[in-house]
Amino acid sequence: MIYKDSEDKDMGMEVILQKANVLIEALPYIQRFNRRIIVIKYGGSAMLDESLKDKVIEDATLLKLVGFKPIIVHGGGKDISKWVKASGKEPVFKNGFRVTDAETMDIAEMVLNKVNKSLVQKVQKLGVRAIGISGKDGGLLKVEKKYVDGEDIGYVGNVTEVNSKILYDLLEKDFLPIVCPIGLDDQFDTYNINADDAACAIAKAVNAEKLAFLTDVEGLYRDFNDKNTLISEMTATEAKELIASGTIGGGMMPKLSNCINAIDEGVSRVHILDGRIPHCLLLEIFTNKGIGTAILEDSQPRFYRGTQDDF
Repeated sequence: MIYKDSEDKDMGMEVILQKANVLIEALPYIQRFNRRIIVIKYGGSAMLDESLKDKVIEDATLLKLVGFKPIIVHGGGKDISKWVKASGKEPVFKNGFRVTDAETMDIAEMVLNKVNKSLVQKVQKLGVRAIGISGKDGGLLKVEKKYVDGEDIGYVGNVTEVNSKILYDLLEKDFLPIVCPIGLDDQFDTYNINADDAACAIAKAVNAEKLAFLTDVEGLYRDFNDKNTLISEMTATEAKELIASGTIGGGMMPKLSNCINAIDEGVSRVHILDGRIPHCLLLEIFTNKGIGTAILEDSQPRFYRGTQDDF
């Protein structure tokens, strides 16, 4: 490296030291979570922007290379809606769940499999072996029909069983599994699965240390209309109290309930992240302050994140 004068040299050294400090800050997290499983639910706007998509995949790949065992569970809802409209149909939703007739199910499976293989391609381009797998393969995800307020919404399934051996085998053989949220019921009919639900079921089945939801919001707010009320870290008990208070926005309620359910079933930490922020996974997992909301099992230590007085 060639410097014009001593000032340039000092500035260059400062940049290098800053990079070293970033690595040192990440060290305790790498030590703590080495060889631990992290399930990443990948969806939202981050799937539509190719630059953001590349950064998410870079994050997941880096996590694997520094010793984590990531599993990606992806959605594809916006692409599915686009292709449903292209077929001449109008997407229909009930309480946030897609009404899925047989034709829509065929479109959803086609789109999700295409997304799945594109993510495999991106991971392998970075030098890490990836396996794309549908929930139909090897009976990975077994489902039953889902009803919303007692109403049949078609081929939409609740996960009843996860064949975790498939995922353990792939991780043991040093693959990064990328899961398409499609499953089979007892009659071997095909069902679409909400990606949040699939990620939650998988995280519980493999005893994941972490479950990360990439969303289109900055995190969890005590008051969604006041951006100064972002909650950086909270326990599962505090999350239950927040739901009971009635202050949590309706759109975030199912996701927060999924977070609490995962923790109750043994997942240590759940993260709600803004997938629109480049490298959001690395910023949340490897820095003291983080950028989203971390929800943790009551006995887990807090890494940062404000004080108990926040609640």
